[in-house]
Amino acid sequence: MENIINRGTGLLVLEVINSNPNGDPDRESDPRQRHDGRGEISPVSFKRKVRDLVLHKEGPVWKEISESLGIGKNDYSKYDLLEKRDIDRKIVMDDMKKNVFLEKYWDARIFGNTFLEENLSDKIQTGAAQFALAVSISPVRIERMTTTKVAPVEDDKSRGMAPLGFRIVQHGVYCMPFFINATAASKTNCTKKDIDLLLKVIPYSYTHTASYIRSQVNIQHAFYVEHKSPVGKYNDFKIIEALTPKRIGDIEKPSASWKDYDFEGLKKQIVELDEKLKDKTQKVRDLMDEI
Repeated sequence: MENIINRGTGLLVLEVINSNPNGDPDRESDPRQRHDGRGEISPVSFKRKVRDLVLHKEGPVWKEISESLGIGKNDYSKYDLLEKRDIDRKIVMDDMKKNVFLEKYWDARIFGNTFLEENLSDKIQTGAAQFALAVSISPVRIERMTTTKVAPVEDDKSRGMAPLGFRIVQHGVYCMPFFINATAASKTNCTKKDIDLLLKVIPYSYTHTASYIRSQVNIQHAFYVEHKSPVGKYNDFKIIEALTPKRIGDIEKPSASWKDYDFEGLKKQIVELDEKLKDKTQKVRDLMDEI
């Protein structure tokens, strides 16, 4: 019974301040933005950060989390990553043929895989965890600046320059739903410890992968609700709606700070949600409070 995986419903509430949370290659790396001005963060972008932290076995995040979960060095081979830059496709194909693929690659069990190879379509699976597109609650304002550096790019120049290369969202609050699917988990041999590892890595995903252009992207809340059944006991979308902060003032205008959202009201929404979910799910967890 210990390894039973129940349905999970989650919502990441991210605050972006003067940063580019996810550049759009089709728009010269402008922050992703939809037609109504709202910002977007792709699930691929987020999962890359989670993967990087699990891949870096010498890093402080992995060391602390693996120790807390009882993952010893002898078990590290079960937490390898399929989606990494130096992956050898021949080794992966061999792992598939030897039926050790799912046992070896943690991200294949959690996120699935898209290794499209002839005669191996039965090995392609959807992962146990599905992360959705993050969308900002209000439209975002994008600022573009030209930056310079001392080291020149060209031989005849005394300094380097990136015209309009610094492209940031001034402020935005984004919501990214995610789900744990017990049916998919059973197909990829995903374990409860695999899920626990994911939930423990999430709070560190931005702070420990920060960069020059992404210096202030913070997960303010990482809400997670575990159902008391593998198939689910309550409507996922009603849970997400109840966990989504409400905008104070005009929702169609870009926000300027965290104070433009009703987080006191959100606390009441969570209390009411817990009451509705009684006997159906565990209480709402905020993974950010469990660091």
